[in-house]
Amino acid sequence: MAFKRRYFHALQNQVALLTDVPESTPTPEPFNQSPETASPSTSSALTIADNLTPPTLSSINSLDNSTVYLSFRDLMIRRKQAVLAVCSTILGYLAFYSLYAYLSPHNAHIGDEDVEQARWIATSHSWIDRQACKWFGVCGVAHWRSRMYIGDHSQRQEQNALLESELVSAWTEGKNRPEDWTKDERIMREVPQYVLDYAPLVHLYSGERFWPCDIAEHLFHVTPYLNYTALQARTQNANLTNLDQLNQWNRGRFVYLTSDDNVEELPDWLEGEKNIPDTSDKPIDEGEEAGVAWDGSVIGELLDDTAIREGWYEAGEGGTHGQGGDRHDSASEKLGVPMDTVEGEELLDDLHARAEKSHVGSQVRGGRSDAPAVLIVVDKGNGIVDAFWFYFYSFNLGNVVLNVRFGNHVGDWEHSMVRFQHGKPKAVYFSEHNFGEAYSYEAVEKIGKRPVIYSATGTHAMYATAGIHRYILPLGLLHDMTDKGPLWDPLLNSHTYTYDYLSDTLRSSNITPNAPTQWFYFAGHWGDKFYALNDDRQYRFAGQYHYVNGPLGPRFKNLGRKKVCQGRSTDPCVIKNWIGADGLFKRWRGLGHGNDWNDE
Repeated sequence: MAFKRRYFHALQNQVALLTDVPESTPTPEPFNQSPETASPSTSSALTIADNLTPPTLSSINSLDNSTVYLSFRDLMIRRKQAVLAVCSTILGYLAFYSLYAYLSPHNAHIGDEDVEQARWIATSHSWIDRQACKWFGVCGVAHWRSRMYIGDHSQRQEQNALLESELVSAWTEGKNRPEDWTKDERIMREVPQYVLDYAPLVHLYSGERFWPCDIAEHLFHVTPYLNYTALQARTQNANLTNLDQLNQWNRGRFVYLTSDDNVEELPDWLEGEKNIPDTSDKPIDEGEEAGVAWDGSVIGELLDDTAIREGWYEAGEGGTHGQGGDRHDSASEKLGVPMDTVEGEELLDDLHARAEKSHVGSQVRGGRSDAPAVLIVVDKGNGIVDAFWFYFYSFNLGNVVLNVRFGNHVGDWEHSMVRFQHGKPKAVYFSEHNFGEAYSYEAVEKIGKRPVIYSATGTHAMYATAGIHRYILPLGLLHDMTDKGPLWDPLLNSHTYTYDYLSDTLRSSNITPNAPTQWFYFAGHWGDKFYALNDDRQYRFAGQYHYVNGPLGPRFKNLGRKKVCQGRSTDPCVIKNWIGADGLFKRWRGLGHGNDWNDE
């Protein structure tokens, strides 16, 4: 009897799906309407609906057990076939990509983790686990967990915390005096007003778990490791003014800023909840409604491809090999020279004053986050200026595919870039994982004249619209989600620099002249090295790791790029004049590997 009831409910659900009629079809009470009175457009639908009328429980009870069993088995077989089809598609894609990576290793994205695969597999204490990993690509079965473990806050050990004053002082430890600058030096440190006027605004995801963070606080909670070996005691924290000294170990390449806490217990500094932008004191202009949806209209004239690219599509000489570009420069093998300054008292409030003068828009204003953004302005010559905005998060939560989570890592650098020509914005670049997208300035959403960016939940990838953003895998199995969550105005709390990409020289700007620069030259990773296979937190399936290496810093994002896109100058860079409907874009890889170290 219980079996018949299960079949009855399953069959009712299937019939309900088959008899679902779109709202636009004029078929009120279709099962009570006779075929004679039905309109021609609905008669066929009514005939089908009559044949699919949900069975009653009494009719089910009248069936013999063999009939019910066969029908129920047929239903289960169909479901299994659908699941197998989806799994086959995924495995087929992974197999194809693995073959592509093997045949074209220079074109496929091979991570640092894959280079150490043999040693990584050997760390497992289980013979079965090692063999399953080697022959079937299923690693960590002995301790596999599909989703990230969420620790109980009550079980956490007492955490050290930096006082607010200590965080502020960490960003104001300069050594030189601005009054000693020459006229030429002041010009090189000048951040143009138009860069601030067109500074992006960022919609963080409303259900975000890992918010923006301060790199000064991040450094307080990590210990430098050379691969898996600690380089110093936990009490000897690196800071913004000495981080570059870690490059003495193999040029910093294998140095990882490793969390002092178990990240799966979610310590407060990792989540950054205190850094949620505060919009409570941001007024709305009278008569305007907050949060009015963008209608997708284009403000300004869209030029044809030839005209819009002339003079600014490619600029400068390009970045070097070691920093994500393709320009050979022997000087790039040397560590850059930090340029420190001391902030004069008369400049303390200059950034905030200039931010207030910048028109934010009549509908809504972004809030201030205690986590500072980093602005790096790069002059490419001939009136071309690239303004890079960097946003740091202490943790990246990877996405889930078929209930399996991949791609977690400690430390997360995201960025956007606005390219200017003679003070006018021409294009905006949005970083997304190992790739990104570029749009003409006229096409993107704006508040006032400032571009609007949407940050994806967990991964913090940057998009031009709110919605679901599919990438790599078919059927939307792998996707990011964005929405109109808290609006972050990075301009209200940022540290600004200028950068000479030809000499690899970072200078604190005239706005925040004592902002330290040594952290920029750290050549290692801003998070943990991917956990060994014998670590209970780690697993790998179909070549994808649960935890991967922490990222490299802003210096390795190809700041000297010729094109707007992050990739090499030989890679295509499509600048779109349109925004896709509902944020459903088709994503393609191959826009460069700015996050990777290149030894060429």
